[in-house]
Amino acid sequence: MKIWFDISNSPHINMFEYLMKDLTREGHEIIVTSRPLANTIDLLNQKKIKHTTIGKHYGKNFIKKTIGFPIRIISLYRFLKHKKIKLAVSQSSFHSPIVARMLNIPSIYTNDNEHALGNKSSFFFATKILIPENFKLKNNFFFNYTYKTKHYPGLKEGIYLWLKNYLKSENKENNDFKIFIRPEPQTAQYYKGKINFLDELITDLQSNFKIIVLCRNDLQLLHYQQDKFSKITVPNKPIEFDEIIKECNLFIGAGGSMTREAAILGIPTISVYQDRLLKVDEYLIENKMMLHEPYLTSKKVLTTIEQLRINPPSIELINKGKKAYELLKSEILQYNII
Repeated sequence: MKIWFDISNSPHINMFEYLMKDLTREGHEIIVTSRPLANTIDLLNQKKIKHTTIGKHYGKNFIKKTIGFPIRIISLYRFLKHKKIKLAVSQSSFHSPIVARMLNIPSIYTNDNEHALGNKSSFFFATKILIPENFKLKNNFFFNYTYKTKHYPGLKEGIYLWLKNYLKSENKENNDFKIFIRPEPQTAQYYKGKINFLDELITDLQSNFKIIVLCRNDLQLLHYQQDKFSKITVPNKPIEFDEIIKECNLFIGAGGSMTREAAILGIPTISVYQDRLLKVDEYLIENKMMLHEPYLTSKKVLTTIEQLRINPPSIELINKGKKAYELLKSEILQYNII
């Protein structure tokens, strides 16, 4: 079976990397398209995943996004129309289900962000919808699609975190203590919080700790290369998550998969997300696996560090992740019509 994966954001690479290899070993052919958003292209190249970049990211501007949306759909259709694709699979790619309908093939669409506007079209066009158990179908729009929706166990991040045994550092003295910081998703449609709001925190902490800022795009990279951030480390290329976990003593994240990954794996984690929390984030906070401090100060960080302990990974979420992986794979193989 020839399966098309549209990788539209960097977290989706971890989610699908092993699955694509697994399916390839079983004789299926995988076609990957990508979109130049965040660290997506760099990560795909680092992992040597063959892909074709289609379209571009149009930033946060609603008008530009609206104009760019059909442009990428048409470009994807033209690229794929003669490739005899049998199934489309995607996580949060609002383009994929529409293109699949145009190609007259089934599509599996997954999403864990109940605030994403693109879900409206994606839910309508998708053949099958997979969402985490914490994603509640509350409003009338989503209720219309319960007949083709399945909840998978746990969180999206569990779908791939169960595959590896992560080793974590012991607590260190302050001069060796490493804090990894992931800034806000400033170009995301759903994000309404402040931009560069972590600047004061970073400048306050940089003299006492090793700060590594994991930028999402070139704009953030340029911003954190200013002289006032001279004592921090700003990698030019994405760092493998395995390396982050081994080195990280404290993770501070303004939302996103990487923040949840750290929390699930027992790394002390503080979410500083300044917009409406996702249900998946609320779950981690309620279960004391992650703190939420949208207006985090250096004083609060110091207090948190004094109370830090590194916990083992969440066995419950890891086990649920394996079951979610098996569910996703079985849903794909249901369409194996040769």
